[in-house]
Amino acid sequence: MGGRQVTEADRRRERAAQKLRENLSRRKQQVRARRAGQADETDGLPAAKAGDNAETAAKRDESQ
Repeated sequence: MGGRQVTEADRRRERAAQKLRENLSRRKQQVRARRAGQADETDGLPAAKAGDNAETAAKRDESQ
């Protein structure tokens, strides 16, 4: 047997490393898109519309 046991800390480190790789890949893709003149396709929150206040924006966000 002699194999190394995988600890929870090792799993956390591996998940963090995977997230960093995904983030780097996404950022590189964004840079390439900007160089090519294409719009960014972000997964963030939608922008507020004119006339929205915090309450209506929060209600719209909860409904999605």
